Amino acid sequence: MNSVRGARRSPAEHLADAFTSGSVPGTVTITEIPYQAMVGVRVDRASDAGARVASVTGGLPAACGEVTGTGSVHTLWLGPTEFMVVAPEEAHDSLGGSLVSDLTTALGNDAGQVVDLSANRTTFELSGSHARAVLEKTCALDLHPRVFKAGTAVSTELAHIPVMLWKTSAESYRIFPRASFADFLGRWILDAMREYASPEVP
Repeated sequence: MNSVRGARRSPAEHLADAFTSGSVPGTVTITEIPYQAMVGVRVDRASDAGARVASVTGGLPAACGEVTGTGSVHTLWLGPTEFMVVAPEEAHDSLGGSLVSDLTTALGNDAGQVVDLSANRTTFELSGSHARAVLEKTCALDLHPRVFKAGTAVSTELAHIPVMLWKTSAESYRIFPRASFADFLGRWILDAMREYASPEVP
């Protein structure tokens, strides 16, 4: 297990120092949350298999934007029968967890699919009083809190990069880009944050 951890390199690891220096705590900060366990699930939530899967995940979302879950395991809606389960890295089977195998067992031989997506994406956390302003520079969604409420997650684009965008609290967002786009999107977000990291001119 230690050898697995030691050999890993997250998609945005090389940007860690830039993320730190480009952040202004309380105003806008960006960090990478690497190595989260992510599992794609296709299942009819109204079926017996859907009920079994929901017992593992703490529920399955019923509509676009909805996020379900208990504790540290959450499920994001991707489509009527498609979901993404997100959990801490310790939940992954390769690190002593059982998330993938538990979901596979829950699906059984019924119609559907369980796919380990953990290496497919990374997670950026953007937070602070100006986090929404940074996102609004490129996101076509209406991100006003009356519309995009905390606990909502949707598929969208940032800087023309397809992502899942999850508003985890009033001033915090989690962004899930594919690993191959992490460098580009991380640098774009840093550039968009630059005006808030500079001292105001009197």
